[in-house]
Amino acid sequence: MARKATRLALCFCAVALSPVTASLPGDGVAPDRPNLLFILTDDQRADTIGAHGNPYVETPSLDRLAHRGFAFREAHIMGANQGAVCAPSRAMLMSGRTLFRVYDSLDGVPTFPEVMRQAGYETFVTGKWHQSEASLARSFARGRHVFLGGMSAHDGVPVRDLRPDGSLGEPRRLGFSTDLFADAAIEFVRGQAARKDGAPFLAYVAFTAPHDPRTPPEPYRSRYRGAEMPLPPDFLPVHPFDNGWMTGRDEQLAAWPRAPETIREQRAEYYGLVSHLDARIGDILEALDETGLARRTIVVFASDNGLALGSHGLLGKQSLYEHSTRVPLIIAGPGLPVGESRALVTLLDLFPTIARLCGLATPAGVEGVDLGPLWRGEVQSVRAVLYTAFEDTQRSVRDGRFKLIVYPKIGYEQLFDLQGDPFELRNLSGDPAHARTRARLRARMEQEHAALGDPHPLSVEPRSPMGFDYRSVERKPDEHQPAWVIEKYFSRPRPAKP
Repeated sequence: MARKATRLALCFCAVALSPVTASLPGDGVAPDRPNLLFILTDDQRADTIGAHGNPYVETPSLDRLAHRGFAFREAHIMGANQGAVCAPSRAMLMSGRTLFRVYDSLDGVPTFPEVMRQAGYETFVTGKWHQSEASLARSFARGRHVFLGGMSAHDGVPVRDLRPDGSLGEPRRLGFSTDLFADAAIEFVRGQAARKDGAPFLAYVAFTAPHDPRTPPEPYRSRYRGAEMPLPPDFLPVHPFDNGWMTGRDEQLAAWPRAPETIREQRAEYYGLVSHLDARIGDILEALDETGLARRTIVVFASDNGLALGSHGLLGKQSLYEHSTRVPLIIAGPGLPVGESRALVTLLDLFPTIARLCGLATPAGVEGVDLGPLWRGEVQSVRAVLYTAFEDTQRSVRDGRFKLIVYPKIGYEQLFDLQGDPFELRNLSGDPAHARTRARLRARMEQEHAALGDPHPLSVEPRSPMGFDYRSVERKPDEHQPAWVIEKYFSRPRPAKP
């Protein structure tokens, strides 16, 4: 797709000139009791922000946020205990606890909105809540257009309002998900501006885009043309072995082997969802500016997990490759510096970070770490390694350069040098030159496995076959996929195995 040269030049210059620890005047501490706007997207890859080096996606609102905020370029999720990765990811985000302490349930666990509410914040929610009604009512005093569930058709998402007594109204289907949630957030912001008491607020805006079905509204559906969309550098027609989740729902959204034109088309539709989302995020930020609330509002932008979308022959997020575990994370607002960090951080670090910014105590049981020392330049890192997991089939540990992934049920390992091979294409596990690195990471994996309470073994017997035979897989669309998506991606003949 043709792009304006001036826009590309501005984007690339902004990225090139953004130093790791650049800052504006100030000590990196937000004003007393600031407002908080927390924007969370669904299945958004970390590489889908123009200002961070992607010349094919149009994200002017997120670009502006990146240029005036602090970006964590190596933010990750810890993984999941189920295929619906967003449920445990959001539970860890809300609770500040690691995967095996909270799993996918917030019942009986304090959330950061709950702590803010108890401290006198007006707490508001719109969008996706993939946990229980009870945890929603504990966390938020007000809610409009709340979606209780994991996924839905975007143009028919069932939304409910949170009543003052904590109960929920009947579900209604009112319009496109991104527009419903953005409009509710804008309405809340304007209402807060009209208040006379100046009470601080938390607005939690949890979009369901760009999660599939990949059905952006016009004009965004036509904005990107699949024929001009580049394939990801790590594109493969088929994943080379059975990773334990080869035929899950996400993986059935395209036939095997993955046809390049199909991946291009799906990425074009996905980028359309991202650009529509970006435009509506811009509307929310504009409402903050117009009402004067931006001067005392901290904005946090993140996503709940990444997505393969053709990388490594996969489509979903049920893997431990960087494209699935790495997420965008930007924090911007008064008193905060401009810049970025490559330190390893996780979404569960946001609980103590937000508490510190808002002058609140962090409750017992929170395992995340405050990220403030990174933007204040006090430290260069907050953790030495990241340990990630998916169900009982995949485990990973990585430091700033190397990453080891093990597949316990098939006795297989992958070792990647992320410095020289950021797309994880060259497995160094059997290379004698990297034997010491592999042994070091394996030992660290065992330490983290014990420390984090991981109940699943790192190796098992007997071993399952490694191969994946897709010829016998019967692909079936779920009820959320519209007719044109089914016709486009499910009605074609299944190709023969090469």
